Amino acid sequence: MDKVPLPPAPGTAEHLCLALANSIVMLPGGQRADELNTPGNATAWLISHDLAPEGTGLLAYCQRQLTDLRGNIRRVLDSHTEGLAPDPGSLDGINRALTAVPSAALLRYGPDEGLLRVPGHPLTQLVDHAMAQIAEDAAALLTGPDAHRIAHCASAPCDRFMVRTHARRQWCSERCGARRRANRAYARKQDKTPAR
Repeated sequence: MDKVPLPPAPGTAEHLCLALANSIVMLPGGQRADELNTPGNATAWLISHDLAPEGTGLLAYCQRQLTDLRGNIRRVLDSHTEGLAPDPGSLDGINRALTAVPSAALLRYGPDEGLLRVPGHPLTQLVDHAMAQIAEDAAALLTGPDAHRIAHCASAPCDRFMVRTHARRQWCSERCGARRRANRAYARKQDKTPAR
């Protein structure tokens, strides 16, 4: 599995949509790390985010659905951080995920548990329900009080999204911040080097 070797960006623990958007990232050296690059890796991602039970196995079709949603969310987040109107096709993709399944958990009774709320869907709709939860989170984040704090990491080539924890925070991790500061120091040093 191509693991992203960076700590989670601010906001990914609270927002599934950011975790999904950041499941693919450009690394230094121009390499891409993709946590959803195979059906097995996509399954592991869903399980690790409590969106699928252990023992689940996605097919390639389901993996493509999840990566398509990721692309739609990334495009909408991109336009949001740039202050541009979002691509209508990307909005449609998120809205399709939002409305593909009933979102209400059903009321059930178990002799040991008593009354409880459970998702009322067969395993065949597991990916649809996971995508609906992610799309709901994206809609809530993009229209909620933290929408103005969504940002791109300012350290190229990193292309992760984050929710700024401080107005001056520009980087998704200390690693990206250190790389950015080192690049600026190197550029200043080069500018001061006398021409030969």
